[in-house]
Amino acid sequence: MTTISKHPKSGRTIKVLQITDTHLFSDSSGCLLGLNTEQSLNAVIADVRASHSQADVILATGDLVHDGTPAAYRRIFSHLESFALPVYCLPGNHDEGKTLEHTLGDGNIKYTDHVDMGNWRFIFLDSTIADSEGAHLTRETLDLLEKQLETAADRHTLVCLHHQPLPMGSHWLDTMAVDNPKDFFTIIDKHPQVRGILWGHVHQAYDGMYKGIKLMSSPSTCIQFLPNSDDFAVDTANPGYRWLELHADGRIETGVERIATLPGSVDLASNGY
Repeated sequence: MTTISKHPKSGRTIKVLQITDTHLFSDSSGCLLGLNTEQSLNAVIADVRASHSQADVILATGDLVHDGTPAAYRRIFSHLESFALPVYCLPGNHDEGKTLEHTLGDGNIKYTDHVDMGNWRFIFLDSTIADSEGAHLTRETLDLLEKQLETAADRHTLVCLHHQPLPMGSHWLDTMAVDNPKDFFTIIDKHPQVRGILWGHVHQAYDGMYKGIKLMSSPSTCIQFLPNSDDFAVDTANPGYRWLELHADGRIETGVERIATLPGSVDLASNGY
């Protein structure tokens, strides 16, 4: 299904916000490793409103909720709807994809496979495996990627998914990376209009390059994972989000913002959740 909302005119820069790994619960008192995830999301949203109020679109790249319940989805959707912008959602390994889709109303929040805005195409890939924290791109998903690239050869493209498609340098976290990255990059290599690949899941900022393509991940709006750690470890960095400016000529400018003060505390000694 294709959903097209709000069309920045061709030639205009598109301002994108990535908000990811919000991990909301059905109850507003829900905490992850001691941190109230709704309070931390509220702090991030306040920073977005203060610093990036002129955005065109929001990408919510998975783990929207932690307990997979309709009540939790209604909570996160109410926060996202408050921006009055088109929001495109991806499921993460903590999400229940069918519940996510069935809880959607007729508002600005969409769950789809692609959208065209201005000179750009956004492609959204489901990397989840049922009842698993791991990641795999099915043949159907890879065929979808190929089709969406073939039918928009004249558009710059941003490919979005929840899981990382390449190792992050943390052994425990990389056991949950996409398990067939060669299949993914074989398709990417055939389509030079791909300008960026964006993901969540890793609860940390990453900026890299692959054959001229920007590779990007964003901090979570709640707890952060310590980069380059063999075992599960929590970072002291504050929650945050990513902004992107997608230019008509295919350039991507991007940066990460973090809130100044953590609204609560995180159990840094935890060995998982």
